Amino acid sequence: MQTLTIDFICSLDGYGAADGWPGLWGMGGPEYLRWLEESPERDAPILMGATTYRLMSALAASGEPGTEVLDSIPKYVFSASLDDPLTWPESALVREDAIAYVGRLKEESPRPLRTLGSISLCRSLLQAGLVDRYRVCVFPVITGATGRDRIFDGYPDVRLDLVESRTFDGRIQLLEYVPAVLDGPPGRQ
Repeated sequence: MQTLTIDFICSLDGYGAADGWPGLWGMGGPEYLRWLEESPERDAPILMGATTYRLMSALAASGEPGTEVLDSIPKYVFSASLDDPLTWPESALVREDAIAYVGRLKEESPRPLRTLGSISLCRSLLQAGLVDRYRVCVFPVITGATGRDRIFDGYPDVRLDLVESRTFDGRIQLLEYVPAVLDGPPGRQ
């Protein structure tokens, strides 16, 4: 069975994006970008929802630097609102229940799986017990006034056991965990 890794980038205060800020908050240094290029998961199939698909496929269509590497990677897009055919290469529209589909995909995929953005999809997969790794790259900015797309809102309580950490470019923190969804705070009756 293949592993599923949730991959997020966020500001220190937990936002996935911020109005007016450049991509990667303008802090995507050479070590971080090299890690992205050399990562063993760089070719792993990507799971995403409709909102992330719309955003990322538009960036790819506009020629946004860095998006071209995603063109050849299989992408599974979970949506009831998008229509076939999807225009971004290697994108498959999935209309069935994401939990059941991803459960089968973990058994059948020849490669590990990962997510891209897709906050609500990730939350559902985590709650269903399908997530093996939870990886967050924390960028050293606080975007309280301009931040949007809060990553952790609506999540259940989750215990995270650290399995890897790393600092890129002296400022970006990679934290990789094995998650365990909890019924509530520890010790609660």
